[in-house]
Amino acid sequence: MDDDRIIKLYLSRDESAIRETAAKYGARIRAIAFAILENRESAEECENDTYLEAWQRIPPNEPYGFLFEYLGKITRHLAIDECRRRNAQKRQAVYCELTQEMAECLPGPENVESRMEEQDVRRILTAYLGRCTKMQRAVFLRRYWYFDSISEIGRRFGFSEEKVKSILFRMRSALKKELEKEGYSA
Repeated sequence: MDDDRIIKLYLSRDESAIRETAAKYGARIRAIAFAILENRESAEECENDTYLEAWQRIPPNEPYGFLFEYLGKITRHLAIDECRRRNAQKRQAVYCELTQEMAECLPGPENVESRMEEQDVRRILTAYLGRCTKMQRAVFLRRYWYFDSISEIGRRFGFSEEKVKSILFRMRSALKKELEKEGYSA
């Protein structure tokens, strides 16, 4: 079923929307959650929570043209929240490693004084990624959106781990310069 029809099911409060969403995107949603949580049961729980969140948010939201991205964002936030709960209990997860990598170039909350500035950083990041090559964008997103490991990215693109690390390092450095040029510092 196409995304527009699935969204219409949500809007009409038809419970088959969840079944259709699971059939079309369930495996991808679980993959995002698993990459963050590294636990199958937690990933499945996160997947189910994603469906609940989608049910509660559609309506009023109508994510025509970007349903998977909308679901992916919900999944990431739920998985990261679970990861934070684990960290509060002194358990580690991949999220911490990625946060440290990006902390080198993105301004922290103490430097971002308002929601407007946060949106400005998003605009800068989007523009930066728009100027990168398709391969660079894909590597960046695999690491920081899908939380793939360096070795997984290397296998996916046929690169050595060192090459993946180098690409990401250069991209973070360039992004940092871009942000500094716009008046933001990490």
